Amino acid sequence: MSTQEHIFDAAGPRARRTIRAVTALSLLAIAAVAILIVLRFGQAGQLAADRWAEFTQWPYLQFLLAGLGNTALAAGASAVFAIPTALLMALARTSRRAWLRLPAIAYIEFFRSVPLLLVVYVFVSGLPSYGINPDIFWKLVIPITLCSSAVMAEIFRAGILALPAGQVEAALSIGLQPSQATRYVVLPQAVRIVVPSMVAQLVVLLKDTTLGYAVSYPELMKTANNLTAYTSHLIQTFLVIAAVYIVTNILISHFARYLERRISGRTARPARAVAEQEPAGAPIG
Repeated sequence: MSTQEHIFDAAGPRARRTIRAVTALSLLAIAAVAILIVLRFGQAGQLAADRWAEFTQWPYLQFLLAGLGNTALAAGASAVFAIPTALLMALARTSRRAWLRLPAIAYIEFFRSVPLLLVVYVFVSGLPSYGINPDIFWKLVIPITLCSSAVMAEIFRAGILALPAGQVEAALSIGLQPSQATRYVVLPQAVRIVVPSMVAQLVVLLKDTTLGYAVSYPELMKTANNLTAYTSHLIQTFLVIAAVYIVTNILISHFARYLERRISGRTARPARAVAEQEPAGAPIG
């Protein structure tokens, strides 16, 4: 039985017919709007071949690919630093030690509440006046890391709290130390639980790199702006950029599903080992 079936009642015949009808009407409405937009573009001459010609020429494509590479670099670096930071903050927030828990709460609540653009402007305009002036790459990556890690920490914490307490108790009952129970029992299962939410946050992180304009970092959107200033083909350029972002996010989602399947296969073994070694009649939960 799936998680949704535990939470929601199964739809009856009438509800299923209603859902199918609403879905069909929604798809027809979306198709009608898309056709209307295409017709209006055609009437305005926006679909003329000469307005799309630059996207068949290698120098223009190379220019956009360089922007895509910079976007991938900034997003990748932000993710590499944000994920372990988030995990540490989540573990600290769930700790029984106040000297770990309270600073973690302050960090998470502060950077979840502050707009990312404001943090970027602090690195652009505030810190340089105090002699702290990193490269433009880090002026983008560090703020994204700080804000994204705070959100990801709450995702990790939710995954940790979603596990039954009996699993930790069973791990402790067979002689594992609390740190070992966390490493071998809690974290593998929590990671598996939060994979879908983490993917959504990684997509958000990728889109956050568009704030690179504030630090003049040449990511994809900044590159597109420079290209439109040269060609004056704004609609065509941004439609192509939108398609690139859509394809990139789809690839991230597919990779996440693959990763989830791999993790599911590997994390089932520690939990089974704990269950098999648990003494008969031991209280769970």
